[in-house]
Amino acid sequence: MFKSPLSILTLALTASFPLSIFAAEVPAGVTLADTQELVRGNDAEAPTLNPLKAEGIPEMHILRDLFEGLVIQNQDGSVVPGVAERWETKDNQTYTFHLRKDAKWSNGDPVTAQDFVYSLHTAASPQFASPNAWYLKLTGIKNAQAIIDGKKPVDSLGVKAIDAHTLQFQLDKPVPYFVAMTAHTVMMPINQKAVKKFGDNWTKPENMVSNGAYKLQNWVINERLEMVRNPNYWDNNDTVINKVTYIPFESQTAAMNRYLTGEVDITSDVPVAMVDKLKKDHPEAYKITPLLCTYYYALNTERKPFNDARARKAISYTIMRDVISNGITKGNVPAYTFAHQDVANFKATQPEYSKWTQQQRDVEAKKLLKAAGYDNANPLKATLLYNTSENHKAIATAIASMLHKNLGMDITLDNQEWKSYLAARQQRNFDIMRASWCGDYNEASTFLSLLTSGNDKNFPSYASLQYDEALEKAQSAVDLQTRNQYYDQAEQILAQDMPIAPIYYFMQSRLVNPKLGGYPMHNAEGRIYSKDLYFKAK
Repeated sequence: MFKSPLSILTLALTASFPLSIFAAEVPAGVTLADTQELVRGNDAEAPTLNPLKAEGIPEMHILRDLFEGLVIQNQDGSVVPGVAERWETKDNQTYTFHLRKDAKWSNGDPVTAQDFVYSLHTAASPQFASPNAWYLKLTGIKNAQAIIDGKKPVDSLGVKAIDAHTLQFQLDKPVPYFVAMTAHTVMMPINQKAVKKFGDNWTKPENMVSNGAYKLQNWVINERLEMVRNPNYWDNNDTVINKVTYIPFESQTAAMNRYLTGEVDITSDVPVAMVDKLKKDHPEAYKITPLLCTYYYALNTERKPFNDARARKAISYTIMRDVISNGITKGNVPAYTFAHQDVANFKATQPEYSKWTQQQRDVEAKKLLKAAGYDNANPLKATLLYNTSENHKAIATAIASMLHKNLGMDITLDNQEWKSYLAARQQRNFDIMRASWCGDYNEASTFLSLLTSGNDKNFPSYASLQYDEALEKAQSAVDLQTRNQYYDQAEQILAQDMPIAPIYYFMQSRLVNPKLGGYPMHNAEGRIYSKDLYFKAK
């Protein structure tokens, strides 16, 4: 069980923090290598470097090095100070953050409370149309939803600068985990001067002003992105890695080969077919850690026949999760609920079908699909969308085979590169779609809130008044037990309506240079801050 990122919050919101929780902590007796340059494999090319627009894992990895929000995480996933050195709240509805006076932008200007106000106003503006507007609504910041919906002016947002180093939030209702939510990229500051001077071009290397441990030096699209230490970063003296290079790989095999030739220090994944060999041949480099992500298939409830819960259940029941988790992906955990099994302080009641044998599921799936009007004489035809990846392709191919064998379905695989996939996903242009969700904070609502009506990330376009009410009651509950009862009710509704088919909970496999120290083995959200790493001489 992992230490919850909320654990610090439950102890004392005004607690002081030891210096060891911040940047790289080099153990006594370790000799550092002369060269401290890190090369990280990334899942794909980042479509944006604007933290207010970031919505995918590839760009978020990069942005956590370039920018810093009010809070960050340590190696165990616990919330620790970022730009804010401390904070307090008396009622979980009004939060006051005190910014560190030595926080600076890469151009040397101080990072102020007004910078956060400007950034949040920008993100909430309907004209800006942030893909993360849904997240701002979820935080409960006063008037966020009305502003995003165009019903109130931006300056009515519940955030204000008390002075240059004091930022205060007013929420619509108590949100006990709000501090942890401020680590999201959409709540990071952007530099107003740079944005006003360069417009959309402010994210180019020659124009970018950032406040993280690193600053952007060079970006060659689809080849590499390079960043160097930001000498104005408040904790630069404790940062060891001097240069970080991100290389985008949509092929896990290519990333593995570049690692084996010494060109890459950390891969974002490994080819499934190579797991056993890598474990055997490179045990010192192969790392596997739990990751707060759930892999699932979204079923478009606005398209026939997936507007029928019977068809959706038939598909979900037929998916052989054990085969996918242990055979194809090697070492993940079968999933029957949306919220990850390792999410802090919540264990969902497992749905009834999770206790059946696969044979029982297959029999019930045939009955359900026939009741929906489909069988071998009248096969259901559908397209399955997934983004370019060897692993996603292997899973999609296997599931298509399962659906054809058990249900007689005719599945067409639609493989699209990342940007095209994002566009199709946003437009809901799919029948069945591969998706995964990684928690933005360690609490059940980071998963379950996605499927509420009107949420931009509600990819299956699911709408259930009963489900919405359960989530609303959960997030209004002050005590944990009551909140979890409503979360559990929401999971049971999902199992009944099946807008998504949960497939597995992630276990993240990577290849990591054995000389690289500080690699986090217990951060359930998979946040690897380059500033926390260092190379050993041997």
